[in-house]
Amino acid sequence: MSVESGIPPFRGSGGLWTKLGEPAMDGYTRFLADPEGYWRNLLTEPSDETMSEFRIALDKAKPNPGHYALAELESMGVLKRIITQNVDGLHRTAGNQNVAEIHGNRNKLRCIECNLRWPKDDFPIIELPPRCPECKGLVKGDGVAFGEPIPKDVLQVCLQETEMCDCMLIIGTSALVHPAAGLPQEAHIRGASLIEINPESTPLTAICDYIARGQSGTLLPEILEGIKFILESDG
Repeated sequence: MSVESGIPPFRGSGGLWTKLGEPAMDGYTRFLADPEGYWRNLLTEPSDETMSEFRIALDKAKPNPGHYALAELESMGVLKRIITQNVDGLHRTAGNQNVAEIHGNRNKLRCIECNLRWPKDDFPIIELPPRCPECKGLVKGDGVAFGEPIPKDVLQVCLQETEMCDCMLIIGTSALVHPAAGLPQEAHIRGASLIEINPESTPLTAICDYIARGQSGTLLPEILEGIKFILESDG
């Protein structure tokens, strides 16, 4: 969904990591070893041209019709929760309230001890590394680094929602990154219906009950209109 809003993917054709190579797998370990250095780098404008272009794309990105369709489905009471690996915050911008950002949100900071979060603009950086005003834990960007555990509060929500799910939309994911990729499998085992919306097949295609090939920005508004028709027909 992010790609349809103009944000380059990480992998595949035109992907950030395809151009630059995979990032170091020990990002979280390096943060813990030198949190002050992490913050000094974070507060310095990136000199790499490709990374600068990527951040500019993130800053300019706006929700697409697919995001707004999901927000309306939530407002209708049809959609109960979004679980997203995207860090761009576009679901919230579009109006969704019940969002579990399993890989974090680029617009937020997080205490790694108590998981308290703040919008970046609302957290003054007085010392390096900054500390949580509540528990004095280290504060970092909310985005989950390589080697960093998924925050327990978000992971718990994802597991609870998967247990309660009776129908899951699987939208635009490569289904390669765990633990997110395992949630549809768990829902399937528990008897939920799976609907895949994706231009290409994925490792989850074989267990999906319904498959829609195409862009989410086109298909989700069509699904929204279909659900509206059904609800109106039922009176």
